[in-house]
Amino acid sequence: MIVLGIETSCDETSAAVVDGEGRVLSNVVSSQMRAHAPYGGVVPEVAARAHLENLPAVLDAALERAGKRLEDAELVAATAGPGLIGALLVGLSAGRGLAFARGLPLVGVNHLEGHLFSAFLRPGGEPARPLALPFHGLVVSGGHAELVRVEEGGRIVPLARTRDDAPGEAFDKIARRAGLGYPGGPVVDRIAQRGRGDRFPFAIGRSGDGSLDFSFSGLKTAMLRELERRGIDGSPLDPERLDPELVDLLASFQRAIVAALLDRVERVHAAEGMQTLAISGGVAANTELRATLSAWGGEHGVAVLLPDRSFTTDNAAMIAWAGLLAARRGAPTDPAAAAARSRWPLGT
Repeated sequence: MIVLGIETSCDETSAAVVDGEGRVLSNVVSSQMRAHAPYGGVVPEVAARAHLENLPAVLDAALERAGKRLEDAELVAATAGPGLIGALLVGLSAGRGLAFARGLPLVGVNHLEGHLFSAFLRPGGEPARPLALPFHGLVVSGGHAELVRVEEGGRIVPLARTRDDAPGEAFDKIARRAGLGYPGGPVVDRIAQRGRGDRFPFAIGRSGDGSLDFSFSGLKTAMLRELERRGIDGSPLDPERLDPELVDLLASFQRAIVAALLDRVERVHAAEGMQTLAISGGVAANTELRATLSAWGGEHGVAVLLPDRSFTTDNAAMIAWAGLLAARRGAPTDPAAAAARSRWPLGT
């Protein structure tokens, strides 16, 4: 089985070729970071137009690097949601066109499901890790924080999700206000590695109704007030020449996000136990999060799967892999049935 994957949910245009064993034969990603950086975030219309321009070349490059032709594809998997509707329509329409033209099945993939299963992919052309069910998954990205249980048969049971800002979104907003540019997650991560994360303790937000849902808006607001109190107004700063107190403040902010994620993981483990915890999403590249959850897993006998950093950002390899798994579970494969959805919660 040769799967052609297409991903255009936000600001990365990506195409990939994956085989039936989960070997990533190619995974081409064209970033739009420079196009959106002047605005401090993703501009939907800019993203959609960039996908239109980039996708043909990205598809050609993915096939060429995999040593395959379009005629070799046996399944098309394209992101159908959630995401920016204009951006989604570009990739999904291209996937449907290819499927109709070649007479191929197509799976419209949930982008978050792609992230969820990406922790099982391995770089270097190796087969994917064995998919052992049940497992728990923590998806943390710019727009999402989701903790789920994946049961036998692939049924996804939501356990916690963010009610407001997602971790990646909080990183971006704080970095922009601190004059550190966009995207914020990688730069805050680098700065935090030379700071003290225990110097400025922040409270962990919890839902008042007793649910496990995440809330990062209070933490974001508290951090913004700290920056305002110090006279930091968004004027550009050199990340390598920051005041030591600001370095510690950013390290403490990052630690608070990691602590909130660990808090929910610990509460779920106490309630129902975990055998395997798969971490995924853009924030899964964060150094402190990877180290903290790996150490926690070692202490509690939980296998913690960390994706290769090349699979943490939005990419088509994870879409191809998730689409293949979905097709094997009996998901609809009629190209005409695939529709773009700006909202599509995991488990629905």
